[in-house]
Amino acid sequence: MTQPKARAQIVVIEDGPYVVSGAVPLAQQTIIADEEGGSENWREGKAFTVSESYELCRCGHSEQKPFCDGSHAKVGFDGEETASRTLYVEQAQLFEGPEMRLTDAEGLCAFGRFCDPKGQVWNQVLETDKPAIRADFIRQVGNCPAGRLVAWDKKTGKPVEPDLPVSIGLVEDPEQRCSGPLWLRGGIEVVAADGGKYELRNRVTLCRCGESKNKPFCDGSHAAIKFRDGL
Repeated sequence: MTQPKARAQIVVIEDGPYVVSGAVPLAQQTIIADEEGGSENWREGKAFTVSESYELCRCGHSEQKPFCDGSHAKVGFDGEETASRTLYVEQAQLFEGPEMRLTDAEGLCAFGRFCDPKGQVWNQVLETDKPAIRADFIRQVGNCPAGRLVAWDKKTGKPVEPDLPVSIGLVEDPEQRCSGPLWLRGGIEVVAADGGKYELRNRVTLCRCGESKNKPFCDGSHAAIKFRDGL
Protein backbone atom coordinates (compact mmCIF):
# COMPACT_ATOMS: atom_id res chain seq x y z
CA MET A 1 0.00 0.00 0.00
CA THR A 2 1.27 3.48 -0.81
CA GLN A 3 1.23 6.06 1.93
CA PRO A 4 -1.00 9.13 1.58
CA LYS A 5 0.76 12.31 0.47
CA ALA A 6 -1.09 14.70 2.78
CA ARG A 7 -2.30 14.48 6.37
CA ALA A 8 -4.93 11.75 6.56
CA GLN A 9 -8.19 13.09 7.93
CA ILE A 10 -11.87 12.18 8.12
CA VAL A 11 -14.52 14.83 8.69
CA VAL A 12 -17.92 13.68 9.90
CA ILE A 13 -20.71 15.52 8.07
CA GLU A 14 -23.84 16.22 10.10
CA ASP A 15 -26.38 13.50 9.18
CA GLY A 16 -24.21 12.81 6.15
CA PRO A 17 -21.12 10.92 5.03
CA TYR A 18 -17.51 10.77 6.11
CA VAL A 19 -15.29 13.01 4.00
CA VAL A 20 -11.83 11.48 3.67
CA SER A 21 -8.87 13.62 2.64
CA GLY A 22 -5.22 12.80 2.09
CA ALA A 23 -5.61 10.15 -0.63
CA VAL A 24 -5.98 7.48 2.04
CA PRO A 25 -5.77 3.93 0.62
CA LEU A 26 -8.99 1.92 0.93
CA ALA A 27 -9.28 -1.88 0.84
CA GLN A 28 -11.32 -4.78 2.20
CA GLN A 29 -9.97 -6.37 5.38
CA THR A 30 -11.43 -9.78 6.24
CA ILE A 31 -11.35 -11.43 9.66
CA ILE A 32 -9.85 -14.91 9.35
CA ALA A 33 -11.10 -17.46 11.88
CA ASP A 34 -9.24 -20.39 13.41
CA GLU A 35 -10.56 -23.97 13.45
CA GLU A 36 -12.75 -23.17 16.45
CA GLY A 37 -14.26 -20.06 14.90
CA GLY A 38 -12.18 -17.60 16.90
CA SER A 39 -10.78 -14.48 15.23
CA GLU A 40 -7.19 -15.31 14.31
CA ASN A 41 -5.84 -12.84 11.76
CA TRP A 42 -6.58 -10.38 8.95
CA ARG A 43 -6.49 -10.83 5.18
CA GLU A 44 -6.41 -7.87 2.86
CA GLY A 45 -8.69 -8.08 -0.16
CA LYS A 46 -9.98 -5.82 -2.91
CA ALA A 47 -8.39 -2.37 -3.07
CA PHE A 48 -10.40 0.60 -4.32
CA THR A 49 -9.25 3.41 -6.54
CA VAL A 50 -9.53 6.65 -4.58
CA SER A 51 -8.79 10.32 -5.18
CA GLU A 52 -7.25 12.92 -2.88
CA SER A 53 -10.68 13.38 -1.29
CA TYR A 54 -13.66 11.03 -1.26
CA GLU A 55 -16.90 10.42 0.65
CA LEU A 56 -17.77 7.19 2.44
CA CYS A 57 -21.31 6.12 3.33
CA ARG A 58 -22.18 6.26 7.01
CA CYS A 59 -25.95 5.69 6.87
CA GLY A 60 -25.70 2.15 5.48
CA HIS A 61 -28.12 2.76 2.61
CA SER A 62 -25.92 3.83 -0.29
CA GLU A 63 -26.28 1.83 -3.49
CA GLN A 64 -22.64 2.62 -4.25
CA LYS A 65 -21.04 1.34 -1.05
CA PRO A 66 -18.57 1.99 0.32
CA PHE A 67 -19.02 5.43 -1.23
CA CYS A 68 -21.83 7.89 -0.48
CA ASP A 69 -24.57 8.36 -3.09
CA GLY A 70 -26.74 10.82 -1.15
CA SER A 71 -29.04 8.15 0.33
CA HIS A 72 -28.66 9.67 3.81
CA ALA A 73 -30.92 12.55 2.73
CA LYS A 74 -33.54 10.25 1.23
CA VAL A 75 -33.83 8.01 4.30
CA GLY A 76 -33.68 10.84 6.84
CA PHE A 77 -30.53 9.49 8.46
CA ASP A 78 -29.93 10.63 12.04
CA GLY A 79 -26.16 10.71 12.39
CA GLU A 80 -26.00 12.47 15.74
CA GLU A 81 -22.61 11.91 17.36
CA THR A 82 -22.98 10.55 20.87
CA ALA A 83 -19.46 9.22 21.50
CA SER A 84 -17.45 10.47 24.44
CA ARG A 85 -14.40 12.60 23.71
CA THR A 86 -12.75 11.49 26.92
CA LEU A 87 -9.17 10.32 26.35
CA TYR A 88 -8.70 6.59 25.89
CA VAL A 89 -6.64 6.07 29.05
CA GLU A 90 -9.33 7.80 31.10
CA GLN A 91 -12.01 5.48 29.72
CA ALA A 92 -10.03 2.27 30.08
CA GLN A 93 -9.89 -0.30 32.85
CA LEU A 94 -6.39 -1.49 33.79
CA PHE A 95 -5.31 -5.12 34.12
CA GLU A 96 -1.86 -5.85 35.59
CA GLY A 97 0.41 -8.71 34.58
CA PRO A 98 3.99 -9.64 35.51
CA GLU A 99 5.59 -8.09 32.41
CA MET A 100 2.74 -6.33 30.63
CA ARG A 101 -0.41 -4.39 31.33
CA LEU A 102 -3.70 -4.42 29.46
CA THR A 103 -6.04 -1.47 29.14
CA ASP A 104 -9.61 -2.06 28.03
CA ALA A 105 -12.06 0.69 27.01
CA GLU A 106 -15.10 -1.55 26.64
CA GLY A 107 -17.27 1.22 25.20
CA LEU A 108 -15.17 1.19 22.03
CA CYS A 109 -15.82 -2.50 21.28
CA ALA A 110 -16.50 -3.24 17.60
CA PHE A 111 -17.04 -6.99 18.07
CA GLY A 112 -13.87 -8.10 16.32
CA ARG A 113 -13.46 -10.93 18.88
CA PHE A 114 -9.67 -11.15 18.66
CA CYS A 115 -9.72 -11.02 22.47
CA ASP A 116 -11.29 -14.48 22.88
CA PRO A 117 -8.94 -17.20 21.50
CA LYS A 118 -6.32 -18.99 23.61
CA GLY A 119 -8.00 -18.30 26.93
CA GLN A 120 -8.85 -14.59 26.42
CA VAL A 121 -6.48 -11.66 26.72
CA TRP A 122 -7.67 -10.72 30.21
CA ASN A 123 -6.28 -14.05 31.44
CA GLN A 124 -3.22 -14.03 29.18
CA VAL A 125 -1.95 -10.76 30.65
CA LEU A 126 -1.56 -12.54 34.00
CA GLU A 127 0.98 -14.90 32.38
CA THR A 128 2.98 -12.50 30.26
CA ASP A 129 6.18 -13.76 31.91
CA LYS A 130 5.77 -16.83 29.64
CA PRO A 131 7.11 -15.99 26.14
CA ALA A 132 4.56 -18.01 24.13
CA ILE A 133 1.59 -16.57 26.02
CA ARG A 134 3.04 -13.05 25.83
CA ALA A 135 3.41 -13.38 22.05
CA ASP A 136 -0.22 -14.48 21.66
CA PHE A 137 -1.33 -11.68 23.98
CA ILE A 138 0.47 -8.98 21.99
CA ARG A 139 -0.78 -10.32 18.66
CA GLN A 140 -4.41 -10.67 19.74
CA VAL A 141 -4.54 -7.27 21.43
CA GLY A 142 -2.88 -5.61 18.43
CA ASN A 143 -5.42 -7.18 16.06
CA CYS A 144 -8.34 -5.52 17.90
CA PRO A 145 -9.47 -3.12 15.15
CA ALA A 146 -11.19 -0.62 17.44
CA GLY A 147 -8.19 -0.14 19.71
CA ARG A 148 -10.46 -1.03 22.62
CA LEU A 149 -7.55 -3.12 23.88
CA VAL A 150 -3.98 -1.86 24.27
CA ALA A 151 -0.95 -3.80 25.51
CA TRP A 152 1.67 -1.94 27.56
CA ASP A 153 5.28 -2.88 28.28
CA LYS A 154 5.83 -2.46 32.02
CA LYS A 155 9.59 -1.85 31.60
CA THR A 156 9.19 1.08 29.22
CA GLY A 157 5.71 2.21 30.23
CA LYS A 158 4.87 2.48 26.52
CA PRO A 159 2.11 0.85 24.48
CA VAL A 160 3.04 -2.04 22.19
CA GLU A 161 1.24 -1.11 18.98
CA PRO A 162 1.25 -2.84 15.58
CA ASP A 163 2.95 -0.93 12.78
CA LEU A 164 -0.06 -0.23 10.57
CA PRO A 165 0.00 1.62 7.26
CA VAL A 166 -2.10 4.77 7.11
CA SER A 167 -5.16 3.30 5.44
CA ILE A 168 -8.86 2.47 5.78
CA GLY A 169 -10.15 -1.10 5.89
CA LEU A 170 -13.66 -2.21 5.01
CA VAL A 171 -14.14 -4.97 7.55
CA GLU A 172 -15.70 -8.25 6.45
CA ASP A 173 -16.65 -10.84 9.08
CA PRO A 174 -17.51 -14.19 7.43
CA GLU A 175 -17.89 -15.96 10.78
CA GLN A 176 -20.74 -13.58 11.69
CA ARG A 177 -21.97 -13.40 8.07
CA CYS A 178 -21.83 -9.63 8.00
CA SER A 179 -19.85 -6.59 6.95
CA GLY A 180 -18.21 -4.63 9.73
CA PRO A 181 -17.03 -1.08 10.35
CA LEU A 182 -14.52 1.22 8.72
CA TRP A 183 -11.18 0.33 10.24
CA LEU A 184 -8.96 3.41 10.46
CA ARG A 185 -5.34 2.37 10.67
CA GLY A 186 -2.07 4.11 11.36
CA GLY A 187 -3.37 7.30 12.97
CA ILE A 188 -6.10 9.02 10.95
CA GLU A 189 -7.53 12.21 12.42
CA VAL A 190 -11.31 12.21 12.95
CA VAL A 191 -13.05 15.58 13.06
CA ALA A 192 -16.59 15.83 14.43
CA ALA A 193 -19.40 17.66 12.64
CA ASP A 194 -19.03 20.50 15.16
CA GLY A 195 -15.34 20.90 14.31
CA GLY A 196 -14.03 19.23 17.44
CA LYS A 197 -11.40 16.54 17.11
CA TYR A 198 -11.46 13.05 18.54
CA GLU A 199 -8.30 11.62 20.08
CA LEU A 200 -5.80 10.46 17.47
CA ARG A 201 -5.26 6.70 17.85
CA ASN A 202 -3.50 4.00 15.84
CA ARG A 203 -6.62 1.80 15.63
CA VAL A 204 -10.17 3.16 15.35
CA THR A 205 -13.44 1.77 13.99
CA LEU A 206 -16.19 4.00 12.58
CA CYS A 207 -19.80 2.90 12.08
CA ARG A 208 -20.91 2.35 8.49
CA CYS A 209 -24.17 0.46 9.07
CA GLY A 210 -25.85 3.57 10.50
CA GLU A 211 -27.11 1.82 13.64
CA SER A 212 -24.38 2.43 16.22
CA LYS A 213 -25.43 4.05 19.49
CA ASN A 214 -21.90 5.41 19.86
CA LYS A 215 -21.56 7.38 16.62
CA PRO A 216 -19.28 8.01 14.90
CA PHE A 217 -17.65 4.91 16.39
CA CYS A 218 -18.77 1.34 15.85
CA ASP A 219 -20.52 -0.45 18.72
CA GLY A 220 -20.98 -3.84 17.06
CA SER A 221 -24.52 -3.15 15.79
CA HIS A 222 -23.54 -4.41 12.33
CA ALA A 223 -23.38 -7.96 13.73
CA ALA A 224 -26.80 -7.71 15.36
CA ILE A 225 -28.50 -6.50 12.18
CA LYS A 226 -26.34 -8.62 9.84
CA PHE A 227 -25.31 -5.59 7.80
CA ARG A 228 -23.98 -6.41 4.34
CA ASP A 229 -22.35 -3.89 2.05
CA GLY A 230 -22.87 -6.01 -1.09
CA LEU A 231 -19.30 -5.63 -2.33
